[in-house]
Amino acid sequence: MIEVYNKALDSRIKIDRILGKIEGTKPGPTVVFFGGIHGNETSGVFAIKDALAGINSTFVKGTIYGVAGNLNALQAHKRYVKDDLNRLWTKKQIKNIEDKTILNEDEAELLELNVVLNKILQTNQPPFYFVDLHTTSSKTLPFITINDALINRKFSEQFPVPIVLGIEEYLNGPLLSYVNQLGYVSLGFESGQHDDFSAITNSIAFVYLALVYSGVLKEEAVIGFSKYQEQLKQHANHINDVFEVVYLHKILKDDQFKMHNGFKSFEHIKKGTKLAVSNTIEITAPTKGSIFMPLYQKRGAEGFFIIKPIKPFFLKLSAILRRIKTDTLLVWLPGVSWVNKTEGVLQVNLTVAKFLAKPLFHLLGYRNRQITSTHLRLNNRERIAKTEIYKREPWY
Repeated sequence: MIEVYNKALDSRIKIDRILGKIEGTKPGPTVVFFGGIHGNETSGVFAIKDALAGINSTFVKGTIYGVAGNLNALQAHKRYVKDDLNRLWTKKQIKNIEDKTILNEDEAELLELNVVLNKILQTNQPPFYFVDLHTTSSKTLPFITINDALINRKFSEQFPVPIVLGIEEYLNGPLLSYVNQLGYVSLGFESGQHDDFSAITNSIAFVYLALVYSGVLKEEAVIGFSKYQEQLKQHANHINDVFEVVYLHKILKDDQFKMHNGFKSFEHIKKGTKLAVSNTIEITAPTKGSIFMPLYQKRGAEGFFIIKPIKPFFLKLSAILRRIKTDTLLVWLPGVSWVNKTEGVLQVNLTVAKFLAKPLFHLLGYRNRQITSTHLRLNNRERIAKTEIYKREPWY
């Protein structure tokens, strides 16, 4: 058991790895909430504890879990100790860590969490829903981030907050990307700035909405359900558009990066706007759009993102094209071939890739590009998504 502090509440609580487990009286979905994957983001931990304490198991259909992330980092109130735990979740890295004889603190946390994750999957019934609660170092509207699979889109569209797609192209090893590769609905919720009180209350609201939208609770079982909806709607400034990440400023190991003060997520910027200084060089926006998750803390490898809204027509078109598996035609294009058709992995020759439009691959669900020496590797979330187990859900 460890002690965790939250500045907004000026309060401490003692927690274990499992923040709570509620088994319903009837079979149903399994919903898993993670909090504190980053140790300086304690709002999710406090929110999960609070929300689960207010649930009567009599009204629960299925099973609810609350899971604490990086216990060592939470106790130290640091993002991580040695390695960012939310960048270690790839099959290759997990295998490498399992083969080690000496582990650092964050690697040990990963193995413990992986045991918890596997046990939940082995001992509970589908459909599964995974929600990772986070906060940001900058001011922000509450928003959802998802890997671009239709099951994630459909489930997330129920919430009255903006949705951001495509971040998996720019980040390697987030926990929810790993869960999504297993085929299950998974989404991240960023509730606000680290030490804002609203970051806790928004997370509580999101937990209750997720339980209702997943079918674990009925609306009437949540006192003030409509108020939770309205709270998130207002804090999101009534914005519920779908956005796409188009740019990331990556911070290299020895870079001296400092974001200019005053930027907040979803703030509109013009091309050429001065955003930060890196190694004494002024960093300006390479394109117009909205600033997204500007970095105002010492630790982190992502300086800022730029996002742009996606028109509803293209969202609908992509859904249609994916359902009829149009991506099977991609291998007819020059320089494109399958690495693993079952898992939806393509490789594209670098010499011809520049002639193929990136939006085409996005329409068909291909993101998370991994560059090798001669090829781009593209992964499709649709071919590994366990869509069948969600088709009977009311939101599908």
